[in-house]
Amino acid sequence: MAIHIKHLMSRVLAATILLLTFCAAQAVTAGPGAWSVQQTWAADSVNGGNLTGYFYWPASQPTLGGKRALVLVLHGCLQTAGGDVINTGDGGFNWKAAADQYGAVILAPNATGNVYNNHCWDYANTTHTRSAAGHDAILLDLVGRFVNDPQLAIDPNQVYVTGLSSGGGETMVLGCLAPDIFAGVGINAGPPPGTTTLQIGVVPSGYTAATAGNKCKAMAGANAGAFATQIAGVVWGTMDFTVAQGYGPIDAAGIRLAYGGSYTKGAAVAVAGGGSNIPYTDSNGKVRTHEITVKDMGHAWPAGSGGQNANYVDGTRVNYPAFVMDFWFKNNLRASATPGPAMTSCGSTVVSGSGVTISGAGTASGGVASYGVLLNGPSAINDNAAGSGASFSKTYNLASGYYTGSVTATDTLGQVSTGCPLAQFLVGTAPVLQPPTGLAAGTPTASSVPLSWNAVSGASGYNVYRNGAKLTASPLAATGYTAGGLAAATTYSFAVSAVGASGESALSAAINVATTSAWTCNTVNASNYAHVQAGRAHDSGGYALANGSNQNMGLDNLFFSSVLAQTAAGYYVIGACP
Repeated sequence: MAIHIKHLMSRVLAATILLLTFCAAQAVTAGPGAWSVQQTWAADSVNGGNLTGYFYWPASQPTLGGKRALVLVLHGCLQTAGGDVINTGDGGFNWKAAADQYGAVILAPNATGNVYNNHCWDYANTTHTRSAAGHDAILLDLVGRFVNDPQLAIDPNQVYVTGLSSGGGETMVLGCLAPDIFAGVGINAGPPPGTTTLQIGVVPSGYTAATAGNKCKAMAGANAGAFATQIAGVVWGTMDFTVAQGYGPIDAAGIRLAYGGSYTKGAAVAVAGGGSNIPYTDSNGKVRTHEITVKDMGHAWPAGSGGQNANYVDGTRVNYPAFVMDFWFKNNLRASATPGPAMTSCGSTVVSGSGVTISGAGTASGGVASYGVLLNGPSAINDNAAGSGASFSKTYNLASGYYTGSVTATDTLGQVSTGCPLAQFLVGTAPVLQPPTGLAAGTPTASSVPLSWNAVSGASGYNVYRNGAKLTASPLAATGYTAGGLAAATTYSFAVSAVGASGESALSAAINVATTSAWTCNTVNASNYAHVQAGRAHDSGGYALANGSNQNMGLDNLFFSSVLAQTAAGYYVIGACP
């Protein structure tokens, strides 16, 4: 009994003394600084198979507005994301350095199905819509998944797309179809909308920039207004005899026609690596498009030093990732160049039985326009006008119970800082309910974690918290919950509280749980005949082609051997797992 009274007195005392906590400014979450393992994102009911690929999450901080850019990179025909875009042995398309410099997330998906029999993107479709299945819809869905993942801190105003060949054609399609989503595009040797696969090598008679521009505006539909703040560039080699070089100027001029207004052609400027760039500015003096020709480069992605130099990738000339990122970041018409605000401290002070003062300080160019206070507890608070200036302090009268929350700062441009978390605090008398014990995780998947805990006497329900934020809209009756919508290969912190007539208990001891990889790659070294018999490849005219990627492994017999990596269900590529 003496022990119980002593414990109760200490809880009451804790509610009447100063409870002041401070947190350092929270930087954007640092990533692993490495390409992910093979991911599986969505099914393609039109072209077949699942959308697979990789993403790069840099450890560096973003350089524009305090949030990360997202770049969708599309390979060309006869290429793969694993073998060419991210090739870890020699840099592939050479995106890592640019991603690290700007703190940007890079997406490298594999084209689903076997479009045009060469693992292409379906840019030449006669119908492009945002909602129908096929490459357009699954790529827009993929971008949405990453933009809506709060831990990545992607700025919707800094989403870009670029690609080579069929990936360049699909880049233009996506830029036209969704100008509200893509702030910038970078087309590399891409045939424009309305051309067929038989017209890759020559511009068809009668096809002009006006043709491309009209088709582009038609695809945008109700979203055409977003063209006013989009920027675009094109690049091609002077020795490219696969995709007609004439498509480069047509792509750029067609996009300018879609943008509307008048433009001034600038003087050609040399680009390191044998390139020559021509910028075009609009009537406001803003650079809107660029056109780069790369001397003596064939049909290839210009990766520059650090990239691979094989299979339609040229590592000896222009570093296009470095150039186009500089172009996008310097000329973005949607994202502010002013750094976003930052919280430098925040805290909670219990000043009476029901009064709690929330305070904080922040910095911003032009000053902090407003502070926001979010409290989870018996009295939910979502106050976006808690104060302004260098610091603030505001008192709230709250019902008894435990609270968690965060404080944010908003600058004069409307940019919002990352949240400064408030340590859990108690208002009034502690609820009789004890926090749950025995919180444990079952077997996690790539996107979910099953949780369970022990029942608490007197509890009518339970709330689940992930990384300090409440997941449950209303208390759960059961002592188990599956947290879904998680990112693969990511660690999350979970805690649980009990809810009853006396209020909500304190949080349980937290547990950290890591989700699994989306796919475990497997490598098999065998004869081509054995691969075909085992269903890893199929025969076509006496040759063995890897299932999924359709890469040619050589003759289908016992005397030719290949190493195949299964990077997704039913999908194989030549070579070892990345």
